[in-house]
Amino acid sequence: YAPAVPANPDPIKPAPLAASAAHQRRLREIWRSAGWPCQDLIEAELLAAGLLERVRHGGGRETLRVTDAGVAALAATLERNRARRGAHEALVERVAREMTRAGRIAWRGLALRAHVDDGEGRWVMAMPDVFSIRHTTVEDWLEPAAHEIKVSRADLLSDLRRAHKREAYRALSSQCWYVLKQGIADAEEIPMEFGVMFASEGGALEVARPAPRRAMRLPLATWMALARASAEPPADDEAQAWLADVDAPPREDA
Repeated sequence: YAPAVPANPDPIKPAPLAASAAHQRRLREIWRSAGWPCQDLIEAELLAAGLLERVRHGGGRETLRVTDAGVAALAATLERNRARRGAHEALVERVAREMTRAGRIAWRGLALRAHVDDGEGRWVMAMPDVFSIRHTTVEDWLEPAAHEIKVSRADLLSDLRRAHKREAYRALSSQCWYVLKQGIADAEEIPMEFGVMFASEGGALEVARPAPRRAMRLPLATWMALARASAEPPADDEAQAWLADVDAPPREDA
């Protein structure tokens, strides 16, 4: 006796796919490629979630194709990334502007070589979101500062796992800061060698923990990179700031 099967049985719905970077990356790779299968667990989860499907060819060959649901997932990821980049760039611009208002010369998007003393003496590339120096002709008073901006917790946690990146910032700066979107982390989660600022939705930057300062001089390679790059222009309301006594020693409370 065979039990009756319903005419339209409800399909088994797979569990929602975790939106991890690994799954998103694999989905993009298959979208751009011929879709040759790797047959690993990430691929199995994408298939089970209905974001990929198998296509069988003659001779037993099999490739993968992104489904309509997968295309929708790619588009949603792209939209989220655009929104995140927009929020990130807006905060980068705000920090750079605050540095110029404070009488500093600021740059965005620099790529600087830094020598990291991690036991191997490696050279690494550092790309601080904002890099600035005081507007002075006295080298010992430059106080180079690096600001790293984070608007998402996932991005922050990924950054905190890269110790060599943090050491590169410290090798190039007398003070280093993390500028965080309000609510993504607490100041205690940031290493003590970094200062912490919080950026509110209203636009204010609040210092949660000052950055430790140490004396340093910029290496020649950094000077050459600054000479090739374009500094942030001062705003109109900052024109008088450039007429100040730029060679005055930095104040203790600055």
